Amino acid sequence: MNKIEKLITELCPNGVEYKKLGEVCKISRGVRVTKKDLVESGKYPVVSGGIGYMGYLDKYNRESETITIAQYGTAGYVKWQTEKFWANDVAFSVFPNADFIDNRFLFFLLINMQEYLYSISNRDAIPYSIEREKILDTSIPLPPLPIQQQIVNILDNFTELEAELEAELEARKRQYEYYRDNLIINDKWVKDSLGKVGTFIRGKRFVKNDIISEGIPCIHYGEMYTYYKIWAKKTKSFLDQNLTKKLRLAHTNDVIIVAAGETVEDIGNAVAWLGESDVVFHDACFAFSHKENPKYISYFMQTEYFRSQIRRYITSSKVSAINAAGLSKAKIPLPPLAEQNRIVSILDKFDKLVNDLSEGLPAEIAARRKQYAYYRNKLLTFE
Repeated sequence: MNKIEKLITELCPNGVEYKKLGEVCKISRGVRVTKKDLVESGKYPVVSGGIGYMGYLDKYNRESETITIAQYGTAGYVKWQTEKFWANDVAFSVFPNADFIDNRFLFFLLINMQEYLYSISNRDAIPYSIEREKILDTSIPLPPLPIQQQIVNILDNFTELEAELEAELEARKRQYEYYRDNLIINDKWVKDSLGKVGTFIRGKRFVKNDIISEGIPCIHYGEMYTYYKIWAKKTKSFLDQNLTKKLRLAHTNDVIIVAAGETVEDIGNAVAWLGESDVVFHDACFAFSHKENPKYISYFMQTEYFRSQIRRYITSSKVSAINAAGLSKAKIPLPPLAEQNRIVSILDKFDKLVNDLSEGLPAEIAARRKQYAYYRNKLLTFE
């Protein structure tokens, strides 16, 4: 019998008591701020209805180690705030009664109930929303404080290990970016404009509703952010052959580049197409045809050196966009093809370590997260 089981037998032999969340904690909304109130170099983050921060202010209204629940937007999303912050009016802050429930134990409970919180939110509303009263009416297990604290110790060990792995992954990413930039952005290589190295062809429009499970391979620009990395041999999506007769194709070794998106940072994302057949590409992208190593071109387009060059040619209104003339002006260092191949070989090894989900650090982090979720669920399930 482990220590927690012994404590349960000793302190609550007839089972663990359940209470409504509202009986052991208070939930308060934040105070409204708008984008015009934000300070570019503010000290305190603003927590609103999203997963990330809305921006920063020079003042705060909540202490660190506060649990927040998004009321709108990502309604029901739970987060442990590690620093002082400003809670906006669409963020709930949770304040537990320390006589009954440990703050950190409550956080783990709420994380374990994340799917339930999503289910009681209004997913038909735009944006999504969740009512304070529904959260307060939620039943939670309430073992004695010594049991809560023992569970917190175990789960904190899991999260600490995961944090260490994530810190190592972040360090590897920085190392990878350093070597990538130093291998490619080298003064001894001749620099030439992309317009002289190759040609740009813009794709033609198709929509997500056109996409099917089998057919002619295609790349939609939205997938360039979420699915594709440096290169690809197979596509996630396909189109009907009759539709593709009206569209444009990229050829093997072409590099497909995002040319329109919601933000300036979206522009320039690239993937080298290495598939055996041609691929249809979206009108928010260009296909770049050339005689260089396609993966070398794609790696180059991940660098800040490339992004800083094209930034001046991006226009922004409702969407951000760049034309072929703007992309053509960017200069690329061009070592001999044999050297390009050597650089690609080195960067492929780094990329596999940093980004491959089947092996390397991301795979280990994913395994630890599954293990953590399993034990968290087991530790927080009581009779």
